Amino acid sequence: MSINGNWLRVTPAELARAKDDLDWAEEFVQAAVAAEDERLCGTDKAWQAFEFLLERRGFDIEIAYGAESFVETPDLDPDDEEFVEPEVDWGYGPPRYLTPEQVATAATELAGLTEDDLIRGVDPAELTRAQIYPDVWDRPDELRWVTHHLPYVQDYFAAAAKDGDAIICWLD
Repeated sequence: MSINGNWLRVTPAELARAKDDLDWAEEFVQAAVAAEDERLCGTDKAWQAFEFLLERRGFDIEIAYGAESFVETPDLDPDDEEFVEPEVDWGYGPPRYLTPEQVATAATELAGLTEDDLIRGVDPAELTRAQIYPDVWDRPDELRWVTHHLPYVQDYFAAAAKDGDAIICWLD
């Protein structure tokens, strides 16, 4: 089984409703997935590596995970005896989101990147040491597998920013 990073573009009104009713949001997302809605996008299993590469480039917004939380999540290690599992789980943890302002900022920052920019100076062993999912960094060309998502991500965020959309983010 794999962990996949997913996004759904939503209007500010849809985001407001999602914040008030996560059950509705989950049904809304499931309906969008079933309908193969054009507002869906993701980075497949490359989500964590994509985020890692963006962070190395000084990218401030966590686009793979979402910068904002719908629910309060404890800032504890799951192995800590005081850890309490969040009540909302869409596969691998609770969903998160990016505000329209964060989407616009991300779109601007993404627009200036190339696939080569993302991996310039990166040693695949860094991803292995950082335990970046999936554990494939000893294979040739895996970084290129991650970077091939960049044009789609750029187009997706540019369209979302143009329309003033927010983005719901989740892992499943």
